Amino acid sequence: MGKYVLNATKTGYTFHLKAGNGETILTSEVYSTKDACENGIESVRKNAPAANIEDQTIAGYEEQKHPKFEIYEDKGGKTRFRLVARNGQNIGASEAYNSKQSCKNGIDSVVRNADSPVVEQEA
Repeated sequence: MGKYVLNATKTGYTFHLKAGNGETILTSEVYSTKDACENGIESVRKNAPAANIEDQTIAGYEEQKHPKFEIYEDKGGKTRFRLVARNGQNIGASEAYNSKQSCKNGIDSVVRNADSPVVEQEA
């Protein structure tokens, strides 16, 4: 099973969802408070299992309703995804993947690990 690692930073709080193998599969934005960060984790738990996949790397892709995972190509030509909540807010983003299939595997891992426990780490 995976885990959410909640970190205090100089400017606020972040979380990383890690798979059972320890790999980070989703990274949050910086939240101003710990409560807001914990709400972000709850948002992953709520939205990831219900999210559709919108592949923005395909010309003329079909836009999906929120919540959704958006697959896109970054400036370096790598494939990434972000999880967008029902309200249209970005919840978290992935690392860069070398292939679209690896990116889709990352999405599957977020869905499988969405219900993981939270552990805290020091800054």
